[in-house]
Amino acid sequence: QDGPRHGYQLKTGFEATTGGVWSLNVGQVYTTLDRLHRDGLVEVDETTEGKRYSLTRSGRAELGGWWEAVPVDESPPRDELLLKVLFAIEDGPEHALAVITRQRTALTRLLQQHRRTGRAGRPTGDGSTSAMATDLVADALAVRAEADLRWLDLCEARVLRDGR
Repeated sequence: QDGPRHGYQLKTGFEATTGGVWSLNVGQVYTTLDRLHRDGLVEVDETTEGKRYSLTRSGRAELGGWWEAVPVDESPPRDELLLKVLFAIEDGPEHALAVITRQRTALTRLLQQHRRTGRAGRPTGDGSTSAMATDLVADALAVRAEADLRWLDLCEARVLRDGR
C-alpha cells in the first residue's frame, strides 16, 4: 500500500508490524506475489535491482474490500480444543472431565505466560510500533486463553449436569 517493495521488504515489514509473532518464509512471499501478479492485483517492476511489486488499481480495490470486511457469524472454525472436548464427551463423562481438567491446566499456564509476555520488562507506552504490536498480540492471546477457560468451565458444568 505504501509504494513499490521488494518481496523481502514485505516479509520484514509484516514481521515487524506483527511484533515478530508470525514469521514468513520468503519463498512463500514470492509465491504469493506471483499469484497476485497473475490475478492482476500487483504489477512487477524489473527495471531496478530485483523485482519490486506495486498494487494495481484492482489490488487497491481488493485491499479496500479487505479493510471494510467484517467477521460474519459462520460455523465455528475447526478448533483443536473444541474437537478434543467433543470427542472426549463421546468417550464418557469421566474421560471428558479428565480432558477438560488437562486442557484447563495447560491454558492457565499459557495465560500466565501471555500475561508475562505483555509486561516483559519494557515500560508500557514506549511509542514504538513493534512494542505496541507485541503488546497487542500478547493481549489478544491472553483474552483468547481466558475465553477458552470460560468455555471449558461451561463444558464441565454441562458434563456434570447432564452426565454426558
